[in-house]
Amino acid sequence: MANANKPFGLRPVAYLNGASYNGQTRLYSIAASYATALAVGDPVISSGTADTNGVPGIAIYGGTGAIRGVIAGLGKYEGLIANPSNLDITYRPASDPAVWYAMVCDDPNVVFEVQENSNGTALAATDVGLNTILKSGTNNGFVSGWLLSSATDASPATTATLAVRLLGLVRRSDNAFGAYAKWLIQINVHELAHGTGAAGV
Repeated sequence: MANANKPFGLRPVAYLNGASYNGQTRLYSIAASYATALAVGDPVISSGTADTNGVPGIAIYGGTGAIRGVIAGLGKYEGLIANPSNLDITYRPASDPAVWYAMVCDDPNVVFEVQENSNGTALAATDVGLNTILKSGTNNGFVSGWLLSSATDASPATTATLAVRLLGLVRRSDNAFGAYAKWLIQINVHELAHGTGAAGV
């Protein structure tokens, strides 16, 4: 059976010590009129700013460099992670005039699930343990469109500066190596981790 094509960005599922993910996140702000839409599952970086209450700001990850974490929730108010103006959408629209807030999973020890892209040659068992990159994608109005790069997009390597580490294939009956495979990954180049990343094995 072919893998389903249902991108969702990065989804926290566990910790490196084997414990299940417990939902812990940290509050971040998104500047008013920030020009890029953001969705649950998007990888983000520190923006280098904060709101008037000192809540640190975030921006979308640009594809290189360190990642701060992954958005797990979005809202228009610090105490309400929702959009009361439109409960039918769960993303933050581009250039919204209000400051928004995001709950971000920013622990360097979290394991994420992500869908592989379908471009050309797929990742294989021999790629487990290596590092690779993420591919940007547009949200579908609910969740992120970010994907894991296929082998054709970017050859997995031991290079320490590559963004994510391939930990293995998600073990489910509806998942197998090939296009749209679901993988377990760790952020390898993380803003809150010591150093700039580790070499793949």
